[in-house]
Amino acid sequence: LFLALELGYLKGYVDKKTIDYYINEIRKLPYILSAILYKDAQIQYIAQKFHKSNHFMFLGRGINYPTALEGALKLKEISYIHATGYAAGEMKHGPLALIDENWPVVIINPKTSVYEKTFSNANEVFTRGGKIISIVSENDEKMREISEEIIEIPIIDEFLTPIVSIVPLQLLAYHVANLRGCDVDKPRNIAKVITVL
Repeated sequence: LFLALELGYLKGYVDKKTIDYYINEIRKLPYILSAILYKDAQIQYIAQKFHKSNHFMFLGRGINYPTALEGALKLKEISYIHATGYAAGEMKHGPLALIDENWPVVIINPKTSVYEKTFSNANEVFTRGGKIISIVSENDEKMREISEEIIEIPIIDEFLTPIVSIVPLQLLAYHVANLRGCDVDKPRNIAKVITVL
């Protein structure tokens, strides 16, 4: 983000006011991430509820599509559960057919420019009986109505939501793995790759 801001500033696309805004938002991150860590007991409860599921689906849109991919990867790596991440807008091209009451769907939908579109996708999951675990901005009553479980994150600029949204997903993966008896410190078949230049 800093590199993008610097390049934008040098090219004349970003003004000083915008840079100052993002610096202030970034300075909030340690406090916001600490607040999320206080939700550990809630996330552990959610893990307890869903740890016996053999499949998970993660949905995100726009800047949070990679967050969905990373959340699925973390769960898969340490709990050995089949987990897949999809772009929420691609739901109608196959993944929607998989939805039932036995397939938890984690939806990353904080207040961003694509909130309404992602909500529409979440509603499609809900109407098909899917069990939704939502990562949303604080006080999101709309998503609460269709979610089995909800994890609220503090409101922050859209470009920083992936940094904030990934933490509850990492905690969820950690607790699910522990509940399934997996060694989170030594996941199987994961090799460290070190490149020496």
